[in-house]
Amino acid sequence: MEQKPIKRNEHILQHSKDHHFTLLFCWKIRQGIKRGVDAERIKKYVQHFWQQNMVAHFREEEDILFAPLKDEKVQRAIEEHEQIKEQVNAVLQSSGEEASKQLILIANLVDKHVRYEERELYPHLEKMLTYAQLENIGIHLLETPVLKDDYADEFWVSKN
Repeated sequence: MEQKPIKRNEHILQHSKDHHFTLLFCWKIRQGIKRGVDAERIKKYVQHFWQQNMVAHFREEEDILFAPLKDEKVQRAIEEHEQIKEQVNAVLQSSGEEASKQLILIANLVDKHVRYEERELYPHLEKMLTYAQLENIGIHLLETPVLKDDYADEFWVSKN
């Protein structure tokens, strides 16, 4: 059964688009593991993507997008952000076979989180926030850089 694309409010659309790159991040990790790429190479990518994209994305969500509504759904996302941060640290501190296990865990955790935000949290925010609140959020999010993934070592393409 084919899923229709989710229609997103224009003021939070860019943040939703950022999630596409984050799902690709998960896919790239899985591809690297599947292809037998050295975990150290993949760990460098995780560190890069975390520092260049996810830290700012989480901060924007928590400080701008989630600010008007502090309910259970928002709290769950904030807690998941903390779990992801802890898992990134676990990945970066791991080595050998343990690193591969930690990489799979981070890919699964981030994938699950993005899907929660897209399927449950963002629709909830669109329903609960007023148009004026969403518009104000959109103005602030326009000032933030668009997520990009320009990592040079394309380990997910080949083992070399």
